[in-house]
Amino acid sequence: MKCLVIGGAGYIGSHIVLELLDTGHKVTVFDNLSTGSLKNVPDGVTFIEGDILNDTDLAKAFESDTFEVVFHFAALKAAGESMDEPGKYAHHNITGSINILNAMVKHDVMKIIFSSSAAVYGYPEYLPIDENHPTKPVNFYGFTKLEIERILEWYSQLKGLRFAALRYFNAAGYDVKGRISEMEKNCANLLPIVMETAAGTRDKVMIFGDDYNTPDGTGERDYIHVNDLATAHIKAMIYLDKENKNLIVNLGTGIGYSVLDVINETKKITGKTVPYKIIERRPGDPDDLVAKSLYAEDLFNWKPIYSDLETLLSSMWEMYSTVEKVVCLPKAGM
Repeated sequence: MKCLVIGGAGYIGSHIVLELLDTGHKVTVFDNLSTGSLKNVPDGVTFIEGDILNDTDLAKAFESDTFEVVFHFAALKAAGESMDEPGKYAHHNITGSINILNAMVKHDVMKIIFSSSAAVYGYPEYLPIDENHPTKPVNFYGFTKLEIERILEWYSQLKGLRFAALRYFNAAGYDVKGRISEMEKNCANLLPIVMETAAGTRDKVMIFGDDYNTPDGTGERDYIHVNDLATAHIKAMIYLDKENKNLIVNLGTGIGYSVLDVINETKKITGKTVPYKIIERRPGDPDDLVAKSLYAEDLFNWKPIYSDLETLLSSMWEMYSTVEKVVCLPKAGM
């Protein structure tokens, strides 16, 4: 299929581009390079620099080929920042997505794979969180993702668009074949912070509380390897093409790893010390967040195969162990 990957030079988008190429599809990447890198766009892939907030840029992209499907990864994603700057997130995430949908309809491209988030669920009312869990976002970032899903539903009803909204839990890892050369910029999640600490570019990991209702007292999260995410995106695309039905699915493993699990496994893999300090809990952090992907296996035969903690961390250490590749800016720990 002919695929337009919006945000295809970024962390998740670049892995999806590789999977699309591996499975024989034609790819064009559209990206403003604010967080992505040209180094992650493979040779032979058409690249168009532009912004989803610029209708002229989008028109240029859609007029460059007769696309059959759009992959949408162009979003701001820092939950904390979204609470301080909701206007910025509304403009970029919601308005930008509407611009994409309008360009799609205008150019008769009627299938979209949307990068959604587990942030649409908010605090867990039960575990594991499945697709039937209530959607009550507790940060503005999660609100924007849920609002885009609702807009997709309306465009489906009114314009005949078909969509897959894939709700990720915690994306992590790097390509297991080592084909990504540039790391994610300004990453502020736990696993990158632990890797920076092991690599010596950060002094210590800040652990926000050790009195959670978990075996070791630190919070547990569900981590999904980005290669597993990539496989799910291609399967979702094939499902849309064959079934012509909309799709909303979780992408997670159902297994939770604690902060100390991550730190201890990193020590084993890297042979490095990972200093940490226990500080006060952050308000609102749940003890445990794990997913149940009710539909992904049943509907398109997807199961994660790279998302065990050893593979996740080993693939990351391949990147972080080379000092010049460490580009994340120092931030507060997790």
